[in-house]
Amino acid sequence: MSPEPRRSPPTRIPSRVWWIAAVTGVGAFMAMLDSTVANLAVESIRVEFDASLADVQWVATGYLVALAVSLPAAGWLGVRHGYGRVWAAALAVFVVGSALCALAPAVPVLIAARLLQGLAAGIMVPAGQAVIGAVAGPDQLGRLMGALGVVVSLGPALGPAFGGLLLDVASWRWLFWINVPIGVVALVAARGLVPPGRGDPGRTLDRRGLVLLGAGLPLALYGITEIGVSRATAVPLAAVLLGLALTAGFVRSAAGARRPLIDLGLLRHRGFTAATVTTGLTGANMYGGLLLLPLYLQLDAGMDTTATGLMLLAMGLGSAVALYAGGRMTDRYGAGPVIAAGAAMLLLTSVAFLAVGSMPAGVPVVVLVLRGIGLALAQLPATAAAYAAVTADQLGDATTLVNIAQRVGGAIGAAGLVVLLSATTGDDGYGWGFAALAVVSALTLAAARDVAAHAGRRHRGRPRADEGRSGR
Repeated sequence: MSPEPRRSPPTRIPSRVWWIAAVTGVGAFMAMLDSTVANLAVESIRVEFDASLADVQWVATGYLVALAVSLPAAGWLGVRHGYGRVWAAALAVFVVGSALCALAPAVPVLIAARLLQGLAAGIMVPAGQAVIGAVAGPDQLGRLMGALGVVVSLGPALGPAFGGLLLDVASWRWLFWINVPIGVVALVAARGLVPPGRGDPGRTLDRRGLVLLGAGLPLALYGITEIGVSRATAVPLAAVLLGLALTAGFVRSAAGARRPLIDLGLLRHRGFTAATVTTGLTGANMYGGLLLLPLYLQLDAGMDTTATGLMLLAMGLGSAVALYAGGRMTDRYGAGPVIAAGAAMLLLTSVAFLAVGSMPAGVPVVVLVLRGIGLALAQLPATAAAYAAVTADQLGDATTLVNIAQRVGGAIGAAGLVVLLSATTGDDGYGWGFAALAVVSALTLAAARDVAAHAGRRHRGRPRADEGRSGR
């Protein structure tokens, strides 16, 4: 791997910037927690409303689809109104949506409220990341994104455990009520702290681009996910093809637009593109693994559901522990070497799981913790490198593209593993599954080389968009 240029010691991060990261991280935590916590309540909701499973499953699925619908608009909204203002508005809508979920008198109302939550989350997460990227210097992003990543990674990791405990002692409605006081406290804390940002009232909306990508992206993600569940039947295939056609139409439209919804010209920057591709690969590794591992641990290794849940929690905690250390290493040594270390750990643990059934007691837990560490070390530096590679006024488009890459990669990874398992049988299926994860890890290792090769070409002199000193 080509070494990155010698780097000076990273600068100290002001306490105010840490507080901004903490407050915006609360919103990201709730958004990620709600992506998994509602899955446990599906049966309770179905029984209370005497509804069909086909209808109730949209309580979980609708949130993820709505998130993909609003994601493309996040960049334009941030430029038009200021990222701090957009983040606060999205958090307020998310809190209102949570209250409506808790008060829902029927399944259609609950699904509508979950859609509102998802629309808000799709804007809130990239807007919060843009706020952090704007107030931080390039050599501070690793530590800040690492600290934020601890919070974000704990959301999906703790969601099932937290939801299970809460459902044991209270109604499913409290899964949503809990967001209200936390969100209100975050909004109050943000006043005077989170910079509203410079808005550009003259920034016009690329309506054609919004329609094309706002419909194409969720259709493609829905179709890819459904192919994994129901194989390549007519409806999901049609959804994928239509989604890809609309997305291709967006690419063509953006190339000719004076002010496109998302500036795809960022992808001409090799450093940004390499980092963004890496986030897609780590997304595929993470979500593919989260689908494969529970099946493998229960059906092949013979673990019960409780033991499986604890094993996966160990992996999530491994990621959380590694994220801040990974951020410090990224700021000091550069993204490429840290990504390479994480990808190597993912490759080794994917191979190790082929022998988990014959491992002594306790060793599988260690392997899972190492896998969690590998995910953190591979994903976090890639995100930080992508944001450090662009100028301040490009951050909105950069955060949107990175989030799209993560979600598309995750959907492809999960669907691909389901198709692979369905096409094979018994131990052979799991073997091919872990082999696929190993291949994705090897590709991530190769991408790390590209990130390292282009890290020195970042915009070192980019303006610090410290919105705390403007737009007030």
